[in-house]
Amino acid sequence: MDKKNSASIIYLLIFSLIFLSPVQVAAGGFGWGYMKNNEHKTPEIGKYQEMLAKYGAYYVDHSGDKVVYLTFDNGYENGFTSDILDVLKKESVPATFFVTGHYVKTEPDLIKRMVNEGHIIGNHSYHHPDLTILTKEAMKKELETLEEAVSNVSKQKEIKFLRPPRGTFNEQTLQWSNELGLTHIFWSLAFNDWNVNGQKGAKYAYDQIMAQIHPGAIILLHAISSDNAAALEQIIQELKKQGYSFKSLDDLLLKDLLPKEIYGY
Repeated sequence: MDKKNSASIIYLLIFSLIFLSPVQVAAGGFGWGYMKNNEHKTPEIGKYQEMLAKYGAYYVDHSGDKVVYLTFDNGYENGFTSDILDVLKKESVPATFFVTGHYVKTEPDLIKRMVNEGHIIGNHSYHHPDLTILTKEAMKKELETLEEAVSNVSKQKEIKFLRPPRGTFNEQTLQWSNELGLTHIFWSLAFNDWNVNGQKGAKYAYDQIMAQIHPGAIILLHAISSDNAAALEQIIQELKKQGYSFKSLDDLLLKDLLPKEIYGY
């Protein structure tokens, strides 16, 4: 089996729940989901809103400002991350890359480049388990092992942001991540981009983003997608034309801490 087919099968298994509507996926866990719309409005998340607010988790910037936060999930490399980094550098756009232990182990040079070029590395756990079925100690080990791996190959010594594997979470994992100094980051814009054997072309990726874009969007993309790599520059340039600016997740946290007139929005 070649590398791309192997990656496809793995991603079909790992991410099959990500794009479902909000649903309980295990006795104690929920799968992240939201109500999509094409009206350029913040998607509704129903019962999840209270939980996220309680534990300082994010899926969107609620300010109403025309800002966008690019995030990528990286579990396996498919040859496109360098192209993505080239575009981000050319357009002076920051991003957050949520990585697994497999990615850090196999692609240390890309991790180093991400950090050196001003991007943030986020925690996607070391082995990509369902965090909601782990003990607190096991979850702590998963996250701290990934942080150590990143620290060993780059200048980033601490990780502040967590994207739970499969988007699966519950109130307990939200609380435990806070105790470990991590902030959950979900997303308000995504599409089926992770199946490497089901890519539909750059126009498809572009159209999906433009149809769902809204102020404050946290966009989830997968760096294994050839569609995303091919469409990213056009997406960024068009959003800039529409008055959007691109910020990092650090900016989002700072924005919540400082009064609007001080922060500069």
